[in-house]
Amino acid sequence: MRKKILLTGGSSSVGRNLMESPLAEKYEVCAPRSRELNLTDSAAVRSFFAKNRFDAVIHSAIRPGHRNAGSLDGFMEANMAMFNNMAACRDSYGIFLNIGSGAVYDVSRNNRRVKETDLRPPEGDNLTTRYKFALHNAIAELDNFYDFNIFGFFGKYEDWEIRFISNAICKTLHGLPITLRQDRIFSYLWAEDLSQVLEHFIDGNVPFRHKFYNVVPDEEITLRQAAEIVADIAGEKTGIRPEIKIARPGMGLSYSGDNSRLKEEIPGIKFTPYKEAIRKLYAWYEQNKEKIDRNLLLKDK
Repeated sequence: MRKKILLTGGSSSVGRNLMESPLAEKYEVCAPRSRELNLTDSAAVRSFFAKNRFDAVIHSAIRPGHRNAGSLDGFMEANMAMFNNMAACRDSYGIFLNIGSGAVYDVSRNNRRVKETDLRPPEGDNLTTRYKFALHNAIAELDNFYDFNIFGFFGKYEDWEIRFISNAICKTLHGLPITLRQDRIFSYLWAEDLSQVLEHFIDGNVPFRHKFYNVVPDEEITLRQAAEIVADIAGEKTGIRPEIKIARPGMGLSYSGDNSRLKEEIPGIKFTPYKEAIRKLYAWYEQNKEKIDRNLLLKDK
């Protein structure tokens, strides 16, 4: 019998990619929309889990706090309510896998290949950092709850208005230059590489050695390097290599993690090289070019 998995945030970029990954073939995945299961409603969550049992929960739902999200009123309260409501029903599932963020290390700092042991209380007032840190502390106190920190995620279905690699691809498809405010170092995770990590934890023997893992590839990449890859692909296809414009000189704060702990947990894990992954994503946007509004690419957010 296939294991039964609850996926929250199934309509997000992470969730939609997971629904098209090998996980959806191997397991029975239930991914209710927010209108079907309001995770901030404690009574609704209790009723749902009273009727359903799962081998694992993959929690990718979040009320967004990025620059395209609008008002941040109630951001912390809504996200912690979702987690607390599910944690209160933990007798109805085996393992809880949280899709977290490198923002837990405090985005006001220069985070270069940070390790899980480098985590410190946040000093800045960034709401996402404060939420991720509070969630990390809550997970640390619960058996069979695990936190995965993704420093940069790129793949199909993401918000191409603000997500850099997708934005760069969409701009070249519409004959626009690639633009960035300032170069930075990132640990970008290709969407297709996430499922192998989740599969290991779903099928493994709990408890695992750690509760907190950086899910990042071996390689770092700068925004400039990512832009160069996109520009090379565009140049191959059109014969005209697009211009890359960088507003500010120098390097901004780094945002990358060390994956030593993950590689000890999953020996032999392999990540898709950036050039191969970006080429795949470029091909997908080519097929969906008609869905990209050129006017929304004219102003950087």
